[in-house]
Amino acid sequence: MGGSVCAFLTLMVLCTTLHSTTADESYSDGASDEAPMDRAEKEALYSAIRGFVGDWWNGSDLYPDPCGWTPIQGVTCDLFDGQWSVTSLSIGPVHDNSLNCAEKPIFTPYMFHLKHLRSISFFSCFLKPAQTLPSDSYWDELSGSLESVEFRSNPGLTGGIPASFGRLLNLRSLVILENGLNGVLPTSLRSLSSLKRLVLSGNRFRGSIPDSFDAMPELLILDVSGNSLSGPLPPSIGDLISLLKLDLSNNMLQGKLPSELGKLKSLTLLDMRNNKFSCGLTESLQEMESLEELVLSGNPIGGKLDTVEWQNLNSLTVLDLTGTGMRGEIPKTFLRLDKIRFLGLSNNNLTGNLPQKLEALPCLSALYINGNNLTGKIKFSSEFYRRMGRRFGAWDNPSLCYPADELGPTNSPYRVSPCRHEEEEKKEMLVDSIPRRKLLGSGDGDGDVRGDSHFLHPLGFSTNGVDGLHHCNFWVDMVMLTLVMNYML
Repeated sequence: MGGSVCAFLTLMVLCTTLHSTTADESYSDGASDEAPMDRAEKEALYSAIRGFVGDWWNGSDLYPDPCGWTPIQGVTCDLFDGQWSVTSLSIGPVHDNSLNCAEKPIFTPYMFHLKHLRSISFFSCFLKPAQTLPSDSYWDELSGSLESVEFRSNPGLTGGIPASFGRLLNLRSLVILENGLNGVLPTSLRSLSSLKRLVLSGNRFRGSIPDSFDAMPELLILDVSGNSLSGPLPPSIGDLISLLKLDLSNNMLQGKLPSELGKLKSLTLLDMRNNKFSCGLTESLQEMESLEELVLSGNPIGGKLDTVEWQNLNSLTVLDLTGTGMRGEIPKTFLRLDKIRFLGLSNNNLTGNLPQKLEALPCLSALYINGNNLTGKIKFSSEFYRRMGRRFGAWDNPSLCYPADELGPTNSPYRVSPCRHEEEEKKEMLVDSIPRRKLLGSGDGDGDVRGDSHFLHPLGFSTNGVDGLHHCNFWVDMVMLTLVMNYML
């Protein structure tokens, strides 16, 4: 019995020792028996990273198993034919332990040897000019695998977009945000029929927007804001039938808003502020039933607001038409925008009265109508002013006032004059009806009244008292005297 126990224990120890030895040998070269990593793949990864972070970085010592027990921050792997391959590479200070770029990072050919690479991302890596994107031949090596390309906040990255980006046929997302890239937008991008997100904002791109959107039916986000793009917006913009967000702001685009915008039935955001669009609003805007935010401020659009049937845009939460040269009255269809939160109509040429029923809009939290030619009395309640505070702007409307006796000093709109009392207005109207020669004692009337006489003379009184009456009726003179004295007081 005892011999059997000893034999069993000896066998267990031997098995444990063999297992430990096998495990040590398995991980000694940085890979397990179940999922090894091809040596060429590993060397390509190490060399690519060294190009970005500097030669001091020794991946084989720091991360002998980059897809297993010692993963590299920013590196993602997947299994292909039983071996690890790199699928994602992210460089830049995204996390505390992320790989930060060297002072002069460079692209090496090794990154393009990662044959299963699906995603690359560079954040705040290329800070000093002038580093350009690799030439076309390199990107062609990843044409069958790359799905996402992102360059964010790299001011030192200059030059244009390689034409070979149009041959990355599996690309779903292309984000080139706040870099130093310039030149024109390549027409080759139209070949990216599977693209869902195209963000090229915050660069120095110039020229016109290519008329090639008919080949991107799956695009969801298009953002080319913050560049120097000019010319008209091409009609093919209406072919982006899946588009959810369109941002063209802060460019130099011009011309008429194309009627094809109305074909974007799924669009929720349309931001075209700070361009040079003109010729009035297009009626087709009312067909964009899913639109939630419409921002057209800073364009010399002109025309009238009632061009659009605003009640059709019942999903609208933000409408900003500040400084667009709008004229005419505020349309009553605004009163049916039940979801509107921000309504900006300032610095235009709007006239007429301010509709009282605007305060009944259930979600309204900011209303700016300052800098127009609106007239009359603001008839909003004190509760409206308490709710809005400084988010209600009505100043710089010279003929607009508020009823101070109804609201009190604490609920008055900022920099808006109180309405004059109705009695004062009536007195002013009556006094204005008196001929100026009677009020001033001008000498061109009947009788011997001198031009320098006291203003009581025309009413039948001499300077020494009531010593005579004019030919005017006595009681009429007394009424007019009373009115004049009240006005002077």
